[in-house]
Amino acid sequence: MKSKRVVITGGPGTGKTSVIKGLEQMGFPCFHEIIREMTSKAKKEGDTASFTSNPLVFVDDALQFNKDLLYGRAKHYKDSLSLKQPIIFFDRGIPDVLAYMDFFDQPYNEEFTGVSQSNPYDTIFLLPPWREIYISDNERLESYEEAEKIDAALHDTYTRFGYTPIDVPKKPVPERIDFILNKLNL
Repeated sequence: MKSKRVVITGGPGTGKTSVIKGLEQMGFPCFHEIIREMTSKAKKEGDTASFTSNPLVFVDDALQFNKDLLYGRAKHYKDSLSLKQPIIFFDRGIPDVLAYMDFFDQPYNEEFTGVSQSNPYDTIFLLPPWREIYISDNERLESYEEAEKIDAALHDTYTRFGYTPIDVPKKPVPERIDFILNKLNL
């Protein structure tokens, strides 16, 4: 049986983690986002005088931070290969790294695109910006307006890699999960 690898993505504060937790409670294997932990750690180690929406501002080596994120998500993908489940969900996919780098105008090389291309997903669900549920916190540093622009960068990046992202409606979590499962014919 070939597992389907499904990404739940979207800009910050769109409800991805709530959807992933709901899917996990239903018994689906889910790989959780790693950027929040990395951002929190970088903030503790970096210059805390001024935080902006870009966590790379307060890390010593922005490229290395992005590589760590890239390979952390690639490890999730590799770990998923040993699971014998029909559907496996990911809170963000590898191409998200490139989308954020594009948004923050940070250059990347073939290493980044190669890792994205060599770890293909089956389906991408994109949760749109939703002002009514958006909350900024200690690890989510972007403004709502930036979240809207990140959403566009995510859509562009996934499309560039040959995916057709499926927009998830702005509805309560159970209805979003039903939408996703129905699209996956579950």
